[in-house]
Amino acid sequence: MTRRTLVLIALGAFVTTLDNTIVAAGAPSIARDLALDLGSLQWIALGYMLPFAGLLLVAGTSIDRWGRRPALFGGLLAFGLGAAAGGLATSAGLLVAARVVQGAAAAFLVPGLLSLLRANLDARGRTLGAAVWTACLAAALALGPALGGLLSEYLGWGWIFFVNLPFVAAMLVLLPGTVPRGRDPDAPRPAAGAMTAVTASLVLLTAALVELGEHPRTGVALLAGGCVLGAAFVVRERRAPARLVPAELTGNRVFAGSLAVQVLWGLGISGIVFFTPLLHQDFLGLDPVRAGLPLALVAVAVVAATPLVARAVDRHGPHRTVAAGLGVVAAGLLALAVVNHLPAVLPRIPGLVLIGAGSAFTTPLTSHALDVVAERQAGTASGLLTASRELSSALGVALIGAVLTAVRGLRLDAGAPPGTALATGYTAGLLAAAGLTLAGALLAVRVLRGRSAGTSSPGDKRAVP
Repeated sequence: MTRRTLVLIALGAFVTTLDNTIVAAGAPSIARDLALDLGSLQWIALGYMLPFAGLLLVAGTSIDRWGRRPALFGGLLAFGLGAAAGGLATSAGLLVAARVVQGAAAAFLVPGLLSLLRANLDARGRTLGAAVWTACLAAALALGPALGGLLSEYLGWGWIFFVNLPFVAAMLVLLPGTVPRGRDPDAPRPAAGAMTAVTASLVLLTAALVELGEHPRTGVALLAGGCVLGAAFVVRERRAPARLVPAELTGNRVFAGSLAVQVLWGLGISGIVFFTPLLHQDFLGLDPVRAGLPLALVAVAVVAATPLVARAVDRHGPHRTVAAGLGVVAAGLLALAVVNHLPAVLPRIPGLVLIGAGSAFTTPLTSHALDVVAERQAGTASGLLTASRELSSALGVALIGAVLTAVRGLRLDAGAPPGTALATGYTAGLLAAAGLTLAGALLAVRVLRGRSAGTSSPGDKRAVP
């Protein structure tokens, strides 16, 4: 059971994250075929990330109520259908719609898989499972652009989406013998009204970031609408008898702090990953395959550093381990910023290695956050953790894109060549990302200390003190 659980978790972590990143290197090919500008191109990524983030909260509650196996089975089928539709799409509208279907399906897949850490594994297995999850997540972040470039150059960009189908098939085979049929009929009903408000707020706020650089009035209007809906959601949560986000979770300092740290990490990394292959093509002059290949170094560094994580947690605690990892990520981003004016790949390698190695040491963030919640809320807690990551990914693409677009526009107005203007905007994005990641490191030291009582797990000999 443990081995099958780990394999299922690994496949799910990889494929759902791969779908976030694989479009990056193929983006120029998609833009040429479908006549998309930079702003429109971002929606190919955001069309997946936003429904993913917006539905995760209600998905976690639904999984607790209806059971993991039905949720995972339906999610896998929808994910596969969305992938097939995306590969066959002939217009931007159809492609974005297919991405929305995949994002909605992933919203049920990811918390269902993450909740298996709490339900199927003991404390030691959870630590290993969280390490596997984060390693596969980071590997997909790094390998996605390279694989996307390879497929788009030699087979066509449609294969960026078709490549998901073997993963879906393998997970469907593993599912019956790994995931129990159990369900909790006493779990709260999903709060559809709150879900609608928070999802609409996220969409408007992200769209505002995309539009502010080139269409300030539209961006301000979207920002205002998103803030109003966000405020309405907060008011509703305070007054509602059945909250979308349980008070036991928001009142848990360690869990709430983990959400905040994860948001800052995602804001710093996701936009950089999305725009790096574009920089490599337009500034360094690389083809799609070589443009995405340097990000594979991030995956290699993650894999190399992962065996050291457990020892670091035992010796220094999860709060110091996560903080140190985020500090190393920030150092890597700054190292890239220092050499970004050079039109060569080699000087970028140390920064990429630091980003990967540091990311490996953020592994305890997930396992520690799940350790401090009760098993009956594992699905909801997993949904919140993943929602914070996906929300930060979407906002990260939009935020770094806004910084990049604004600075690039200023440089173009000053007469700089397009490639140089893009590189200057990318440097500004790196500096913003480093600042956000450092803020996450400082927060981790303060909020990740300690554990909550009464969260014993399968295989634990005693309750957590």
